[in-house]
Amino acid sequence: MIEWFTTVQVIVAAVAGVLCLVLGLAKKVPGDLSMGAVALVELLLVAQLVVTIVAPIAGNEPSGSLPEFYIYLISALILPAAGAFWALIERNRWSTVILGGVCLAIAVMVYRMGQIWFVQGA
Repeated sequence: MIEWFTTVQVIVAAVAGVLCLVLGLAKKVPGDLSMGAVALVELLLVAQLVVTIVAPIAGNEPSGSLPEFYIYLISALILPAAGAFWALIERNRWSTVILGGVCLAIAVMVYRMGQIWFVQGA
């Protein structure tokens, strides 16, 4: 279940990143579509936080380093909020490009979090 959810997160973050990059390169300022994509990524990250707190209680232990996992998760939770805050202040097309970069960075972090949870030996 967690592996499926992690895969969905990577796909959503990658699509949101590409969407924001395309909108930014098309000279669009951050609008409802780009902000909504970033908000969806943030919502999925909050859900991931809840899942990773509940999963060990349910007996689903990670395969790798839990501190490294939570460092990635906390960083991923902070980035969209900071990027969206900055984009709303600046309101230019480069803000949208930055949001795209943030979402793509989160896709990589979530992929790495999935590797820590499932692939590495304890």
